[in-house]
Amino acid sequence: MGELSVIFAGVPLILFTLFVAPIWLILHYRSKKQVKQGLSEEEFATLQTLAEKAELMSDRIRTLESILDEETPKWRERA
Repeated sequence: MGELSVIFAGVPLILFTLFVAPIWLILHYRSKKQVKQGLSEEEFATLQTLAEKAELMSDRIRTLESILDEETPKWRERA
């Protein structure tokens, strides 16, 4: 029975070492390389667009809050 438990313990370790660990290392170092390279032009353009949209949303929220402050002064207390 002792040999059988060693085999069952060793098989997952061997599978991890042969398959999971190399894939894990490759993906890890690939992602580190991408981080060092920075944003691509497409990613930077997307980030700029999202920042502009966030600024527009912020302006709209401020406008809506000012309207609510005028029409219903105690609306913040209900939230």
